[in-house]
Amino acid sequence: MAEIIQRDGTWAFDGSTVRITPGLHRSVPLFRQTYGEIAVPLQAVAGVVHEPERRRGRLRMRLREGADPLLQATGGRLPEAADPYRLLVEPDRSGVAEYVAEEIRRALLLDQVSKGPVTSYLLTGPPVPVSVRSSDGTVSFDGTRVRVDWAGTSDRVKRATGPRVIALEDLVQVEWLPNSGHEDGFLRFVTRETAFSKLPPEKDPYALDLWGSARRDLLTALVATAVTARLPHPSTRAGARSADRREATAGPPPAGHHDVLLRRLRELGELHRAGVLTDEEFARAKAAVLRGF
Repeated sequence: MAEIIQRDGTWAFDGSTVRITPGLHRSVPLFRQTYGEIAVPLQAVAGVVHEPERRRGRLRMRLREGADPLLQATGGRLPEAADPYRLLVEPDRSGVAEYVAEEIRRALLLDQVSKGPVTSYLLTGPPVPVSVRSSDGTVSFDGTRVRVDWAGTSDRVKRATGPRVIALEDLVQVEWLPNSGHEDGFLRFVTRETAFSKLPPEKDPYALDLWGSARRDLLTALVATAVTARLPHPSTRAGARSADRREATAGPPPAGHHDVLLRRLRELGELHRAGVLTDEEFARAKAAVLRGF
């Protein structure tokens, strides 16, 4: 067993799995503490390095592309301090950190683990059910459906539509951008019917606008990851997109696309007639839908 215990957390390698446990010190970001322990199978690891520094060094792990739903959902946009695959190392433990890194590298070499992409997730992501309260509302996921309950401060367009419930089978992907504290972020659930809608997050009833506490809003990545882990792997979606492109060059789009377009336009028309959307908002949303199709 190769193990290093630091205030920032613990890495333990038993020859087949790296167990990463966040520290409990107040300096450890809320996101890492909430995400909890991560078991990384050796087959998911692309490499590991120790970066020694005079004041405090770092252990960094790089995972194979497509192995982790967390990295897929966040797209490398997690703040560095919230990255669970980075461990701060005190100078007097530099030797232990290098030993742990070398043991993992040796195991990768002996097992001849490829550094290339994978076609299925090798990590499970956070358990469900999971629920997070953000600046725009509360988002929950029970493994089969997403539910969004809007906050009193949410845009009137969203509050007028009521709670949003989305079945997992209707989802195409999840888009996530963190609230940096300087610029708003968002968590958007993309369905087959809304894939071409380009409403801004503050008015999109399928998106949460993240504008409040950056520390709390970062937890929405938990939901984004849990949903992503249960959607088709991105390598499968890439194959589907290639098939769609071939179909598009072969002839006109299938009738189902027109049904989706008409349904989306009807929804926008109803919101406009009810006074939820202004003339300007309706025109902008309608133009975005038409452009997408």
